[in-house]
Amino acid sequence: MNPKRKKRLLLVGGLVCGLSLAVGLSLMALRDNINLFYTPSDIAAGLAPEERNIRAGGLVEDGSVKRDPASLRVDFMITDMESTVPVVYEGILPDLFREGQGVVALGTMVEGVFHARQVLARHDEEYMPPEVADALERAERLRAVRESGDGEQQDGAGSYRSSSDNGSGYNSAYSSGYGDSDSTDDGDEYKGSAE
Repeated sequence: MNPKRKKRLLLVGGLVCGLSLAVGLSLMALRDNINLFYTPSDIAAGLAPEERNIRAGGLVEDGSVKRDPASLRVDFMITDMESTVPVVYEGILPDLFREGQGVVALGTMVEGVFHARQVLARHDEEYMPPEVADALERAERLRAVRESGDGEQQDGAGSYRSSSDNGSGYNSAYSSGYGDSDSTDDGDEYKGSAE
């Protein structure tokens, strides 16, 4: 092999190895920082990984908020109307946090309990995070099918929607406010508290 060709081959091989190493290290770093979203039904089904950073969202179940008077610890349950998940949080909650309100919590699952590091709520009381709205809509559809057996109809696209669905993709009871012509967005989507 000619010395120039050998030098070029070593250079290309070195670049490929260096690029592979950089991509591999980047993916390893990202893997630890990616927060996948799980609904309470997903968590109850065992789909959420234990002791990894995830986002869990749903409605704060009525009557479930318990505050420790000696500390900032708050225990509550989040639900998607199908399953509930216990949440433990230590810190100051957002002002809009209340029972029946949609929230997204960031944290880890440990032995069936979600340990939140951060709890997020929207500035606008009418807002519900899209993931939470979708999960609640799926749970509502599932409940309607179980109760009536014929409460769903197939639309032209081959997907099913419940008879209470207004065709917009959201059940009107769980509307997120997205796409409304009179809604305003100040760019700050969540008001939350950090650890």
